[in-house]
Amino acid sequence: MSTRTLHLNLFVYPGGHHEAAWRHHHTDPDRLLDIRFYQDLARRAEAAAFDAVFFADGPSLADNVRYASRFRLEPFTWLSAIAAATERIGLIATASTTYTEPYNLARLFASLDHLSGGRAGWNIVTTGAPQAAGNFGLDEHPVHAERYDRAHEFVDVVTKLWDSWEDEALVVDQQAGVFADTDRIHEINHSGRHLKVRGPLNLPRSPQGRPVHVQAGSSEDGRAFAAAYAEAVFTAHQTLRSAQEFYADLKTRAAALGRDPDQVVVLPGISPFIGSTEAEALTLHREFDELTQPEYSLHLLQRLLGLELSADELDGPVPRRLIETRGERGNGSRFQLVLDIIDREQPTVRQLLHRLAGARGHRVVAGTPEQVADRIQEWFEHGAADGFNIMPPYLSGGFDLFADQVVPILRARGLFRTAYEGTTLREHYGLPRPAAVRPAGGSGPSPAARFDPRASTRVRHPVP
Repeated sequence: MSTRTLHLNLFVYPGGHHEAAWRHHHTDPDRLLDIRFYQDLARRAEAAAFDAVFFADGPSLADNVRYASRFRLEPFTWLSAIAAATERIGLIATASTTYTEPYNLARLFASLDHLSGGRAGWNIVTTGAPQAAGNFGLDEHPVHAERYDRAHEFVDVVTKLWDSWEDEALVVDQQAGVFADTDRIHEINHSGRHLKVRGPLNLPRSPQGRPVHVQAGSSEDGRAFAAAYAEAVFTAHQTLRSAQEFYADLKTRAAALGRDPDQVVVLPGISPFIGSTEAEALTLHREFDELTQPEYSLHLLQRLLGLELSADELDGPVPRRLIETRGERGNGSRFQLVLDIIDREQPTVRQLLHRLAGARGHRVVAGTPEQVADRIQEWFEHGAADGFNIMPPYLSGGFDLFADQVVPILRARGLFRTAYEGTTLREHYGLPRPAAVRPAGGSGPSPAARFDPRASTRVRHPVP
């Protein structure tokens, strides 16, 4: 067996990743607000030894909720329930650097990491939805560059907060009556352009040291950000060549910053329609596409490309010359991905909408279990991926087929683990546990609170 093996996450969207999944007879939309439904999914993913479950979030109501199951369950509530129902699988959630405060976010993720035994991961996003601004007392959404500038500072602050307790700070010496060594708990005293935070965090350093930093975004700013901070990167690509370019670029950028590129795990999304024959899989895919609502799909196209089209234009060519390329839209990675589809495939408007309906720009494949495994192996072995976010087009059957029929093929080829070797998300991804870094100028509590060490009775808690 190869020493390098795949990483696989289950990316959960209510109902499934195809926008019309909730309408198909393979789904049960009545269960989409039932936590037992998601616990069952997570247990299935854990039984298949997946690295993690990933739950996306956004701080506003999605535009397409009239036509698709795109409501937003709060991810920490959701993952806490998943943590209680599982033992090993990683727990990754999206949280915005634009519309949260670093102290609150640091507490939430550290708490999840403690209570799950070291399984938390933070998908760091800057939030691209302009309608979120009105939910937080803002008159307008911060521009792209401003959001990324805040994100850099935000991650720095959260990392300092996670490191504000040294590993040895938690003493729990029952004989001496000392719970914590306050010489090892430090204020961070951060004062920057966007944020001012004193610290320290109000709970000890977590089992992983820090929850895993995850990032999604392939724009120029997104790549630079990922190279600096991300330990796992979620990305969307339609072609092997595009995925290879992104993979090589990101690893090169990370190495240039002094990071080990092997400690940046690149995970494209893949949404598989699986059938006993290729024709059966294609028929299933077509069934889902035929359930899409043109009103929503056209609105999506307007949001992605600036094209305002009517239902009368569905079977005509995409008017390439009318695509708006000014402002933020032209800077976005998803904008360029859709533009590449148009230039490469010359689809009709309807065909383009069907391409986007499957997984919002992520790779959709339809075929037998062997064909799906072939595509995964090709990207993995040809410098395009370290693993994949598995994005079932419908739930739970779409994932059941993958776990039952594709995973055994990947294992037979020596590409995926048969059992967990560790207990934390860092161990699943092959990432080291980072040492705490004391911030320059940091300080602890007042001298009156300091601990007078007694080496003969002091008992340190082991670091998990």
